[in-house]
Amino acid sequence: MVESFIERVSSSYSPKGDFIHLGAGILNQQIIKEAAVKLPLASMNRHGLIAGATGTGKTRTLQLISEQLSDKGVPVFMLDVKGDVSGLATPGPVNDKLLERAEAVGIEFKPQGFPIELFSLSGKNGVPMRLNVDDFGPVLLARILDLNETQSGILSVLFKYSDDHRMPLVTLEDLKKLLGYLSQGPGAAEIKGDYGTISSASSGAILRKIVAVEQQGLGDIFGEVSFDVMDLIQLKDGKGVISLLNISDMQDKPIVFSTFLLSLLARLFKELPEVGDLDKPKLVFFFDEAHLLFNKASKNLLAQIEQIVRLIRSKGVGVFFCTQAPTDIPESVLGQLGSRVQHALRAFTPKDADNLKKTVKTYPVSDFYQVDQELTSLGTGQALITVLNEKGIPTEVVSTHLVPARAIMGPANLSKCEDIIRGSKFYDKYQHKQEINGAGAIVDQKIAQFEAAEARAKNNKPANTRRRSARQTPLETAKTTAARESVKILGRIANQILTSFFKKK
Repeated sequence: MVESFIERVSSSYSPKGDFIHLGAGILNQQIIKEAAVKLPLASMNRHGLIAGATGTGKTRTLQLISEQLSDKGVPVFMLDVKGDVSGLATPGPVNDKLLERAEAVGIEFKPQGFPIELFSLSGKNGVPMRLNVDDFGPVLLARILDLNETQSGILSVLFKYSDDHRMPLVTLEDLKKLLGYLSQGPGAAEIKGDYGTISSASSGAILRKIVAVEQQGLGDIFGEVSFDVMDLIQLKDGKGVISLLNISDMQDKPIVFSTFLLSLLARLFKELPEVGDLDKPKLVFFFDEAHLLFNKASKNLLAQIEQIVRLIRSKGVGVFFCTQAPTDIPESVLGQLGSRVQHALRAFTPKDADNLKKTVKTYPVSDFYQVDQELTSLGTGQALITVLNEKGIPTEVVSTHLVPARAIMGPANLSKCEDIIRGSKFYDKYQHKQEINGAGAIVDQKIAQFEAAEARAKNNKPANTRRRSARQTPLETAKTTAARESVKILGRIANQILTSFFKKK
């Protein structure tokens, strides 16, 4: 049985090119170091899923894969949810547990640090990472603003108008001014024929949503200098740079940071050239807390995500979603994820049991495991794995004891983080926000021109009209005319009375 297991695993996980060493197979609770589980580097742009219950080791799996990608000269982008992944910059300790794990999977353990960049949306825990409002587009921005279908349609009109008239939307202030101009200002008549009208009720609702976002301190993520996604594709001394986006101070705003990540992916898809299948990806993008992206997502947003995931692999970018259960990912996206690293699932509730059944159905039949039993009995640092080989064929399902991470599995100290931030070549580039003339400034110019034209029209009235206006206002003229008519009527009445009186005499 063991010999057959080793043969099947070795045959299934024997890439011809470079690879990521994930670990060693487990059979009947025994770690078989000869059954090495390897993920072909050429398959990394076919995307993947890392899933499992809280505390089962998902973050450490992200870390060990990122370390090996960096070794292979592949840049990595990761979300640092709690601020505890910055330890990647520092070699880890050597202790009996790590040495024992390394021995069990058949590798030599050598602690090592890796080149990292620290970014932040707020600018408090890293180099600021901003995007223009235009970079988000109407679909993603509507998600951040929590707009309904009608309001989202109006937002699309604003983006279309700004694009047609070359009025860049850089900040939320630009968006507010353009909204006011097209709903109640001089632009309302201008857009009526080509774009439709914007009701004051809808514009007011959208404005309140924008103000609410600003009051939460989120306005600073919009503006210049806009982050250049090419800065995620960096090498240092031949190693791929691991870029970390620290959102420890924004954990209570999941819609914002998950949508921001998707906007980065959309930019990569837009700006990178087609490259086809490569020996190794240009960049691997780890999308942690992925369930937040799909929660209450609109049809338009889901369609956009599906399109990006389906097509971005041809740009040389691999995307790995990290979440608690595969059921967190829509089937249309899940079907495009070639590699599966499934940590333990718990079945404490009826919903958990239902998720377990659905997860089991996504795995090929195994001659060595009862998949449902295996998924609930995996220990921390173990996972059920199947990937696509270099020919695009799913590999044997293997319960795997994962290799240890070589860097610190925790946050770097504050002075180390500060040195990384200050020493970054991107610090001067992005640290300070810049003011540019966006749509708001152009709207101000248009309103000034409109008011000046009105003033000129008023001053260019005929002279007699101006003199008449100087003598009396229209209201005053009407009053004078009425008074004159009243005098005439009273005169006729008096004349009739006098005539009647003298006739009687």
